Amino acid sequence: MPSFDIASEANKVELKNAIEQTNKEVSTRFDFKGSDARVEQKEFELTLFADDDFKLGQVKDVLMNKMAKRGVDVRLLDEKDREKIGGDKVKQIINVKNGIESDLAKKIQKLIKESKIKVTASIQGESVRVQGTKRDDLQQAIALCKEKITEVPLQFNNFRD
Repeated sequence: MPSFDIASEANKVELKNAIEQTNKEVSTRFDFKGSDARVEQKEFELTLFADDDFKLGQVKDVLMNKMAKRGVDVRLLDEKDREKIGGDKVKQIINVKNGIESDLAKKIQKLIKESKIKVTASIQGESVRVQGTKRDDLQQAIALCKEKITEVPLQFNNFRD
């Protein structure tokens, strides 16, 4: 029975490259001379450090530009509030979403069911598996998801005949 999985995840290698490029640019820029501005990564949690709010915004802008150039979708980022960490220094934690959250998975499942396409959608952990008897029906389901779900980037993996 033909099937595919709908997932939403960031490319870890490209994310790491974007962070390294950001740190390199921040370390060489004149307006960051002598400052402690940087980005650190722990799995899917990024921490931005800077001397003040303005520089933190600049670091975040550089990071967003580098991510866009590397093909990492910025819709995967979940920004937390800025925190003071002593003196004028500030930090901000940004979580990178990995996998489809249960609310969105239920929304996708409901969307496919209401579309009357002859496929079935089932939630499998952090992804949604779609099965059908014909490839054309599966391709219709992919087109429907691409059109209607815009809040996170979706990948369509494991297409099997």
